[in-house]
Amino acid sequence: MVKKKHIGSNFDDFLEEEGLLATTEIEAVKRVIAHLLQNQIKNKLITKTALAALLGTSRSGLERILDPENTSITLHTLAKAAEVTGKKIHISLK
Repeated sequence: MVKKKHIGSNFDDFLEEEGLLATTEIEAVKRVIAHLLQNQIKNKLITKTALAALLGTSRSGLERILDPENTSITLHTLAKAAEVTGKKIHISLK
């Protein structure tokens, strides 16, 4: 009988053991922000040009923010993007 190491543990424990938890959490937050911003554009609540101006970036900078695969985003930009979507960013260190 083969004992399975992760049976009964939660997924966060598995990701942490594999050294993937921080990266996974960052990617998830970025995907949510990109999705919320895309929805605002899609629903015509704001244009890409206006959104870029609100975020203090260029249209190409906005495209990087909207790319859910691109996790290169500053905390300042992330906080502004959250604010534009009516959300707040909470960061904690454990």
